[in-house]
Amino acid sequence: MARDSPAQSTANAKLDDHSLYNRFRGFAAGVASGVTKLAVGHPFDTIKVRLQTSGKEDGRFKGPLDCLMKTVRNEGFRALYKGATPPLIGWMFMDSIMLGTLHNARLIQQRWNGDKPLTVFQHGLAGLAGGLTVSFVATPVEQVKARLQVQYDAATKVYTGPINCATQLVRNNGITALWNGLLPTMLFRSWFFVFWASYDVFTRELKKLDLSDGSITFIAGGLSATCFWLGAFPSDAVKNRYMTQPDVKPKRFPTPMSVAQYIYRIDGWRGFYRGKCLDIHGPALVFLTSTFTGFLPSFLRAFPTNASAVFMFETVMRLLA
Repeated sequence: MARDSPAQSTANAKLDDHSLYNRFRGFAAGVASGVTKLAVGHPFDTIKVRLQTSGKEDGRFKGPLDCLMKTVRNEGFRALYKGATPPLIGWMFMDSIMLGTLHNARLIQQRWNGDKPLTVFQHGLAGLAGGLTVSFVATPVEQVKARLQVQYDAATKVYTGPINCATQLVRNNGITALWNGLLPTMLFRSWFFVFWASYDVFTRELKKLDLSDGSITFIAGGLSATCFWLGAFPSDAVKNRYMTQPDVKPKRFPTPMSVAQYIYRIDGWRGFYRGKCLDIHGPALVFLTSTFTGFLPSFLRAFPTNASAVFMFETVMRLLA
């Protein structure tokens, strides 16, 4: 008598199928997720990075809306997609590696579990494995992207494009320069434990509402991204400041810890959340806005971008099933 397949909270995960085809299915679906993430989320990401890498001392932007208006007015709408070439290529590989690793980590753990479905913690471990693995690819991609995003005008323009940026970094500092910021990147991406653990919880709960697979995937993906960014944003702020500092010696910030100390000294705890704004109304919004200098770019970006990306991932997984 054939054993029953373990019940899964994710659409068409097929964690009882250990064929080579199923192992590679996650990598293929990850490519579609990466392209979707760039198309939907890059303008929000540009605003986020510009706010994170500026501060009180330069007074460049008053907040997210001011940053958006100045960027479009001074540089045109296309400026919102500055630095998009590296992640267009990079996110295809990054999401492929991350989601492929996630899928295979689930497969390995399911083999250990036998007939028992994966626990929330095990889904989190699979997400952690994906996040840490992809950090080695994400670090050079995000460094080039962020450096291009903070070129505001002719006075601040150092690089003509992504290839020129990478070339200059390697010529001035050696090939390892592309991986400066690996540790804060790994810390940031370790929060995918929270993303995929919460995704499992949300999908289980949403299935009780008799929604379609597509609706469950979209809503759960957006909610999981919100949980992710609540915890991950401080490490993202440190990472971006560290990566985008001028390519001179001695470095202004020799270590990621020196960046964290600087942010805290200048802006306090709110500095770690510069570039974010909770979608809350009334007195709570006034308090949080003054405390965290706005939650807007990342939270506005988090739900639709990740909801769309996870929806695309699960859809392609179903198509390839």
